[in-house]
Amino acid sequence: MGANMARRLKDRQFHITAVYDTNRAVATSLAAELGCAAAQDLSEVTAQSDAIFTVVTDDSAMRQIFGGTGDNLLVNARGKLFVNCATISPQVHIDVEKLAEKAGAQTLEACMASSIPQAREGKLYLMCGGKEEAFHKAEPILKELGSVVRFIGKAGEAAKVKALVNMVMNINTAALAEGLALGAALGFDLEMLRKVFSQTGANSRVLETDGEDMQNREHTCFFSAAHAAKDSGIALDLARSLGLDLPLARATKEQYDRMIAEGLGERDKSGIAELTFKDRHKHSGDRV
Repeated sequence: MGANMARRLKDRQFHITAVYDTNRAVATSLAAELGCAAAQDLSEVTAQSDAIFTVVTDDSAMRQIFGGTGDNLLVNARGKLFVNCATISPQVHIDVEKLAEKAGAQTLEACMASSIPQAREGKLYLMCGGKEEAFHKAEPILKELGSVVRFIGKAGEAAKVKALVNMVMNINTAALAEGLALGAALGFDLEMLRKVFSQTGANSRVLETDGEDMQNREHTCFFSAAHAAKDSGIALDLARSLGLDLPLARATKEQYDRMIAEGLGERDKSGIAELTFKDRHKHSGDRV
């Protein structure tokens, strides 16, 4: 996601000064493509940039890049703007905003409800949270990355909305896998069934993006099962904090946790179909 966002901004005549990745080879290759520095340290990215975009895996990575001992993004960060795009717990965004303010910097969460192709095309759906001043400062850049740029509210609020988006998306994905699996077991032509789904109350965005892939067992990763489990977990944590029970979200997370346990965590979320179709996976059909 981060690489394609950088490519998009380069196309739109923004000056990309530096890139950083924990995989040094990835950073070096992208830097050569973009004509910029491949920073060896996080603080080097901050030193060379006015606005820094971050896309990391989880809460731990986010805390590390902003609060790690020694090298981190907030070293000499006064006056800098950080736009943080990862799907992480809302509280982490709040904590990072406080750390940045102490360093004289600004942060904005810009949660992405889109995938890799949209990042390249500048068609991300961006939900933003933080101080309005930071949002307006980042807005000219965000409009080159997103077809929709929506300000949700204070720090953490956009992350909550993103957690709900992914929770519902994951539930829809699991439901579609079960519908197609049952249809296949009943002997239906799945192209016909997907067409019927698309024209009735069974329709969903997931049907458009994942239905054919589930049928054809094409699970090239655009959004991994491991990330799906993480994001459903964030939503469930929010629900528990409010005393809510969400049985569908809980069952969906259990399915994605099962994928991880079976070594399928790095497959696309559409790979959940491997657990539901008969005779596909070593444990498919166990619960039928």
